[in-house]
Amino acid sequence: MEVEYEEEFIRNSRGVRLFTCRWLPAASSSPRALVFLCHGYGMECSGFMKEVGLRLAAAGYAVYGLDYEGHGKSGGPRCYINKFENLINDCDRFFKHVCRRDEYSGKGRFLYGESMGGAVALLLHKRDPVFWDGAVLVAPMCKISEKVKPHPMVINILTKVEEIIPKWKIVPTKDVIESAFKDPVKREEIRGNKLIYQDKPRLKTALEMLRTSMQLQHTLSKVMFPFLVLHGEVDTVTDPEVSKALYQTAGSQDKTIKMYPGMWHGLTSGEPTENIEIVFADIVAWLDDRTTQAPHVLFEDSPAITSQIHAARLHITLRGRPTKPIRACCSTTILH
Repeated sequence: MEVEYEEEFIRNSRGVRLFTCRWLPAASSSPRALVFLCHGYGMECSGFMKEVGLRLAAAGYAVYGLDYEGHGKSGGPRCYINKFENLINDCDRFFKHVCRRDEYSGKGRFLYGESMGGAVALLLHKRDPVFWDGAVLVAPMCKISEKVKPHPMVINILTKVEEIIPKWKIVPTKDVIESAFKDPVKREEIRGNKLIYQDKPRLKTALEMLRTSMQLQHTLSKVMFPFLVLHGEVDTVTDPEVSKALYQTAGSQDKTIKMYPGMWHGLTSGEPTENIEIVFADIVAWLDDRTTQAPHVLFEDSPAITSQIHAARLHITLRGRPTKPIRACCSTTILH
């Protein structure tokens, strides 16, 4: 199926320019449902999550992505998270702005989160428990494993200096790309993506992620929407036991877990091709089973002011042969 790709910049409530993108089924097709991408720490949507967008759009879904502030093509200090709540606010406003469009009236609304993006998806659900129809959570960050949990004394010391040196890159960490992506060729392709942050975590960022994970682990029982959680059994970036805890603890009556023997953290991007095919088949099948939805009542969210400044639209097929651009029409939208 032919897939249409579009890019747009918006401004958040703090005036920061954020990059958004979307993969849509052919113009003549009405999407089965909407899927909103929540990328991981240091990652971005247009390149790293391109395969997710293409595959889900080819399966009939309208797929929207947002680069968080400080990530990818968005503005802000690189990979600096001053408040995790800011990420949630930006995603909540943009995603709901899309859902309000007339052409999407009554369409199902799903979240898709990878790694740290899994925490974003769960917090979006926590903020508005009845809005979302479900989520796909790939190796989600939703609980701190006892194997890597810092000593309380270490947390206390770092907390005392976080407001003094919040942006310092002083948090020691292993090479996440080396640990996350199994296939060596795909691993080097990912390493070559200059939009991906590959330096040490900033102090404030690391503490915000730690606090978010610790907050989530105490509220897993309140996860009530349908979800599919997927995890590689030999993942060393996020502990597979975390996904098992989510599955066992969540209050949802519709929950599914898929554990993949021998697979690493990057299930949709870093595994051998045959493994990636298995994972995407499971994701699409789960979504397909849940896309016959009753019409939604959309609630008014904040107004948007749109000014035409820049855009590009092109067609892409899964075989990687782009067609001629059909028109230029991108805009910057200010969401209040």
